[in-house]
Amino acid sequence: MQTFKLMMKRIFFLFVLMSVVQVSAQKNIYENRRFDELTENHEVLAIVPFIANLDLEQEIPPMELKKLAEKEGYAVQNALETYFSQRKKRKKFNVDFQNIKDTNAVLNQNGIDYGNLDIYTTKQLCEILKVDGIISGNLNLNILLSKGVPTDFSFLDYFSGNADYGRIGVKVSDGETGKLLWKYEKAITKKTGKNTIELIDKMMKLASRKFPYDKEKKRKKKANQQQTP
Repeated sequence: MQTFKLMMKRIFFLFVLMSVVQVSAQKNIYENRRFDELTENHEVLAIVPFIANLDLEQEIPPMELKKLAEKEGYAVQNALETYFSQRKKRKKFNVDFQNIKDTNAVLNQNGIDYGNLDIYTTKQLCEILKVDGIISGNLNLNILLSKGVPTDFSFLDYFSGNADYGRIGVKVSDGETGKLLWKYEKAITKKTGKNTIELIDKMMKLASRKFPYDKEKKRKKKANQQQTP
């Protein structure tokens, strides 16, 4: 009997924890109220390298730190393409995603690289890449996520702050107006994922019900609008 009660307490605790995580994820999501209107003709989105900021414990020369940040930014770009490609095969989205090799090649042909990417507007980038919108973002890290994070876990880490490795923000912007369409922010911890691929996969799964280009989400939204008198 005692064992059964203990098991039920654990199940209840896990249920509460999952609910808190889900609510937290939703609070970190923004969607433009005019999303449907602004994206009515969207067909292709481009994923650009993320702008990474590193605050590492070890002393690293500025030039090397810059190269490491660039590597992290491209790693997230690659991870997002992997995520969207896998779900696109299941026909989860109503838009296509430009191959990142093509994206980076076109950017380089136009004199745009990681070092000057952030000085261009969304409208300029979309015009150059010939896409309808841009997926971009920022990454703040105190570790090199692309190399993986420690997998050992302790509840004491939450009190000492060692569980927090930084924060990531993913956003989608409209090419025609330059307006922010959607944004999702999340803290990076030991439970987020052991590397960049896992991080993106887990965080986007949490946000999947809120990702605006999701076919199922749009179908339900349209059905609700039709039912509303």
